[in-house]
Parts: sequence; C-alpha cells; structure tokens
Amino acid sequence: MLSKEKIDRINELANKSKQEELTAKEKEEQQELRQEYLKNVRKSFKNQLKGVTVIDPEGKDVTPKKLREMQENEKKN
Repeated sequence: MLSKEKIDRINELANKSKQEELTAKEKEEQQELRQEYLKNVRKSFKNQLKGVTVIDPEGKDVTPKKLREMQENEKKN
C-alpha cells in the first residue's frame, strides 16, 4: 500500500497541475507516483481475485481456468 505522504503528494501535484503548468521535474515525479500507485492497485486486485470462486446456480464450480491456475500457482509458492 502507498504511504499517506505519497498519496498526499499525488493529490498535491494533481491540484497544482489544474492551477498552473508543472515543471518537468514535477511531471516526472507525478508520473512515477502514478505508476507506483497503479502497480499497487493491480497487485491488490490480483490478490482479491485469488480468493474468488465462481459457483453457478446449480452449485457447480465454474471458476475460469485461468483464475484456477493462478490460485493453484499461489498455493505452490
């Protein structure tokens, strides 16, 4: 998870960019922070998916093959 300071900085740069032009250094920092934020979001989403099982109305496990493989790989590690 991203620290509160980094999230605050992302918001600060976003607000500043609405008011005025960011410097090249600030734009670079903003891009790096965004990439780090997206990486954390994707990681969190994958972790949530690993705990999902899809059951049809008849009670059969119909979890997609790709998800099942990801879950099995996680168990091995």
